[in-house]
Amino acid sequence: MPRIAGVDIPGYKRIVVALTYIYGISKKLSQKALKAIGIDENIRAKNIPEDELSTLGAYLEKNFTIEGQLRRQESQNITRLKNIGCYRGLRHRMGLPVRGQRTKTNARTRKGKKRTVAVKKSVKEMKG
Repeated sequence: MPRIAGVDIPGYKRIVVALTYIYGISKKLSQKALKAIGIDENIRAKNIPEDELSTLGAYLEKNFTIEGQLRRQESQNITRLKNIGCYRGLRHRMGLPVRGQRTKTNARTRKGKKRTVAVKKSVKEMKG
């Protein structure tokens, strides 16, 4: 398994697809990088020579924000939204959908597992 930018990419896949295993690299960016370096995108990742892999890794690091740097940047952006107290920041803080999705139904990914709320009995039911 070749290693680029601290990520093991699958060697049996075409290099254009294997590069998408790196966080922040889409298929389009992968094609752009391979074209700039001059690597055929149909070749398997395991068949690429070590020197071309290091060149590719250096190109990706230099021209794109990827992996740890991108994750850090995204978390800083979310922290900034929370600190300034804007609507999106409040939604992040409450763990609710940020981009206007409905929450009456669905939204289980953000809200977590369903928590049932106990029903309070009325005064008449308690006496009888």
